[in-house]
Amino acid sequence: MLLKYILLFTTLFFTACTDNKPTIELDGKKLLEQKCASCHDLNMPPVLSLDELAPPMMSVSIHIYDFVKPKDEAQRAYEAVEFVVDYVKEPSSEKSFCDKDSLEKYGLMPSQKDGVTDEETKAIAKYMFNNYTQKRLAEAMEAKMKYDALPDGEKIALKNSCLGCHRVNKDLVGPSFIKIQKKFASSQDTLKESIKNGSKGEWESSRAVMPAFGQLTNEELDTLAKWILTLR
Repeated sequence: MLLKYILLFTTLFFTACTDNKPTIELDGKKLLEQKCASCHDLNMPPVLSLDELAPPMMSVSIHIYDFVKPKDEAQRAYEAVEFVVDYVKEPSSEKSFCDKDSLEKYGLMPSQKDGVTDEETKAIAKYMFNNYTQKRLAEAMEAKMKYDALPDGEKIALKNSCLGCHRVNKDLVGPSFIKIQKKFASSQDTLKESIKNGSKGEWESSRAVMPAFGQLTNEELDTLAKWILTLR
């Protein structure tokens, strides 16, 4: 019986002394946006510019992941993360995987040892290598090609979330674009005003309030209205 109580006391003692706080999972995406976006373009595919301060994050991620040389291929992701952790603290041209032209164009990355912890860097790197991949780049480029092929009016509708309430041939929160086309077929200007200023109670089939889209330029309103009125 005594042994039983000793074991119970020992268990309770060590349980009480153990830190049972859950490990906080750092948000790599959020950290990337906070710590890296001021220099690196984070878009996929990247939006290139003549005055960019550093290579796009997509290029950095794919380049590093391809250039690390693990002895065991299963360790590639781990070694890529470790490379990033080491490099951002102590960058050097000897460590860099950048070609000579890129180093001359962007210069050597300044040390980030005072701006980001090792654990934050690991979270950023893990997100990078999971998100910026050849496969996801191919998917993003395909989606961009499809978007670029759309009529300009449809692009404006997508950009401003018009398709969240309307479909071409189907009522959702608001009437279909085909119904709108039929109602405003005789006046593009009236349709433009309806989009710009919003409306309420114009459709028996919908009690929803159409918000005003006054942020659209006159040219955008023209393009959007013309697209709606040419739908069949």
